[in-house]
Amino acid sequence: MLHNIKKLYGHKLAAADGDIGHVKDFYFDDKTWVIRYLVVDTGVWLPGRLVLLSPHSFGLLDQYEKTLHVKLQKKQIANSPSIESHQPVSRQYELEYYNYYGWPTYWDGGAMWGLGGYPVVIPPPQYEIDLQKKLFHRADKHLQSTQAVDGYQIQAVDGTIGVVSGFMVDDRSWAIRELVVETGHWYSGKEILISPEKIDRISYEESKVFVKLSKSDLQQTEINHIARAHAGKPETAGFPTE
Repeated sequence: MLHNIKKLYGHKLAAADGDIGHVKDFYFDDKTWVIRYLVVDTGVWLPGRLVLLSPHSFGLLDQYEKTLHVKLQKKQIANSPSIESHQPVSRQYELEYYNYYGWPTYWDGGAMWGLGGYPVVIPPPQYEIDLQKKLFHRADKHLQSTQAVDGYQIQAVDGTIGVVSGFMVDDRSWAIRELVVETGHWYSGKEILISPEKIDRISYEESKVFVKLSKSDLQQTEINHIARAHAGKPETAGFPTE
């Protein structure tokens, strides 16, 4: 199922033996467009501590109770590697983190989550452990905050078309399927969805997302969406969210 990640901010986080805080932010890989970590607001439980949770630990997402269940004990989380000394998230920290929990790393194996398309818990083979050691000092520069990118301008090939207002994510693979864009006056302020495949790059210096589309491309996509909807074949990218 797809969820707008913006609506998950503030959701309660329930470990196996008690609450651990709320959803504060998500870190996504801007090359593969996958959520890699959830940032926890630990409140009074672990004050002043930045805690990351990988989707490997995610259980049931209860939208009625606005709660994401976590398949970990509170003590496990409290004893996990601290991020403060490794900001921004480095490959060294990630190795310590994944080794601590005994999860396979996502950057080896060729699939979205390393050895498969979903964040499943299976032990990595010995050759992967050896490869991890070789990559120990490589920093991952592609992890970005969804909160930080919210509000970035969307730059089409022929002008600005709006701002980022959310991310549609698959709650099984935690892949980002579409970027939610709130359009400006040129399109009556409608919300549209743009596939990551249509995104050229993100400029963090300019606070802009550059897309390989024109305004007419987006308008034509809406026409195609309406036609497919009438035919029972919904469009999968670049269509209004209404």
